Amino acid sequence: MTDAAARRIVVAMCRSIHTLHNFEPAATSDEVHAAALQYVRKIAGTTKPSKANQEAFDRAVAAIEHATQHLLDDLVTSAPPKNREEEAAKARERAIKSGRYAAA
Repeated sequence: MTDAAARRIVVAMCRSIHTLHNFEPAATSDEVHAAALQYVRKIAGTTKPSKANQEAFDRAVAAIEHATQHLLDDLVTSAPPKNREEEAAKARERAIKSGRYAAA
């Protein structure tokens, strides 16, 4: 796989996983879980695993959720915390400018 192809895969995968670090208030356990679930769904290539794979899928989500929470707990920054509403508005504006969505 070429570097360009790998970058396209990473960019496509990450669209649904949002930044969780440096927000006030901090990311909730629901947000951490949702990010872990989205990651596992993307890697597994399915949103609903078969019964045979459900246990492995759930273990993976739990492990990634756990690792993500530890990462967020350990990260430090001198930047001021971001505002969720402002960041969401910036993301909507970027999406409109990129042509991904029509202007409302």
